[in-house]
Amino acid sequence: MADQPAAPGTSLTTPHLDTSASHQPELIAAPQTEDEPDDIDDNSDADSALGNDVASSTNSMTASILEYRTIKGRTFHSEKHESKYFTPNDEQQLQSQEITHHYLTILLGDKLFLAPVREDMEKVLDIGTGTGIWAIDMGDQYPNAEVTGTDLSPTQPLWMPPNVKFEIDDCTKDWTWSSNTFDFIHMRYLFGAISDWTELFRQAYRCCKPGGWVQSCECDVLMCSDDGSIKEDSIFNTFWNPLWREMTKKLGISFQVLEQRLQNKGFEEAGFVDIKEVNYKLPIGGWPLDRKLAEIGEYTSLTLINDLEGTSITLCLRHPFIHYSLDISPLAIPEYRYRKQRELPNVTLLIIHDLPGMPRIDHKIAGYTLLPWNIVHGENTPGYQETLAYMRREVRSRSVHGYMKVRYVYGRKPETA
Repeated sequence: MADQPAAPGTSLTTPHLDTSASHQPELIAAPQTEDEPDDIDDNSDADSALGNDVASSTNSMTASILEYRTIKGRTFHSEKHESKYFTPNDEQQLQSQEITHHYLTILLGDKLFLAPVREDMEKVLDIGTGTGIWAIDMGDQYPNAEVTGTDLSPTQPLWMPPNVKFEIDDCTKDWTWSSNTFDFIHMRYLFGAISDWTELFRQAYRCCKPGGWVQSCECDVLMCSDDGSIKEDSIFNTFWNPLWREMTKKLGISFQVLEQRLQNKGFEEAGFVDIKEVNYKLPIGGWPLDRKLAEIGEYTSLTLINDLEGTSITLCLRHPFIHYSLDISPLAIPEYRYRKQRELPNVTLLIIHDLPGMPRIDHKIAGYTLLPWNIVHGENTPGYQETLAYMRREVRSRSVHGYMKVRYVYGRKPETA
């Protein structure tokens, strides 16, 4: 297992925030060659258009949960839950979740977390587990720990390590676990789903064992640049960034978690100590000079492009003696990956975008922006597909050096709590 940061040497009895810059290399754009176009011309069809007695939130996997809401061909979480999360839960979005897990793992230096947890953890909780890939990887790394993943939708695989299980649960309701249950509680990318961050961390504090750790990873989806390459008339400034600010106003749920320091405030108000903050810049596209950041940027842009236009994702497995590829349902990715790693321990998973000769799937409906567009502009407002066409071109442009901000915050529950 990769080395984790050492635990702080001094036990603190009062909240203490250690604000730390990451060890990430400086985000500098690679020079463009003369024969490399500033902007990638996309000739795709899409661009041519320009209960029990206790108050419980855990539900059995009933038909009502499986009856997802459908909006213009994209499925969203069931109306059984009051939470109105803005991203779909269909296969197209699940592809993006798998890629997100991959680039965040690279960002952390092939680690699953930063908190200095104990090696002999007994119970781990993953809030908002999505496809379950983090929980599955965690179960593999810690075979003696029981790992529980929760989400609003049952989109996790049936094949998993024996020490991993999944539950349908709404983390915005009262948590159903007993106090002092988990050694480590992990949360990632809950922006747009939480209205009361302080209450979320209070619930985590209650369910965390004394001496245990809670970690939160969030992203501000506002697009930034340090070199002025995102112009005033850029689609990021005229459409993307204003869209998420309007969503915050209309829903009363923040999409600017870092900007408002909601993680930090939540940890402090809940009572955690030894709180540490680590910040990263997440490039969009392969423009960075640093090769690792360029790789991360390619994956990040892939998640956007994938759910902006529904492109086909081909999974390739590479082994010292075997190389083969296949199209596979994203619902089966964690299961397939787990099974193949059991058969071939040295297999690594690669995700390739638009492999030549492979079929292209184009739903022409965006996942990240579909529901926000309907909420902010109205469902029948014209110009949606044209706007997405401009968005795709800027995401692919080598001359636009955009990035988003990612923040990890983790803290310890005092032993005396």
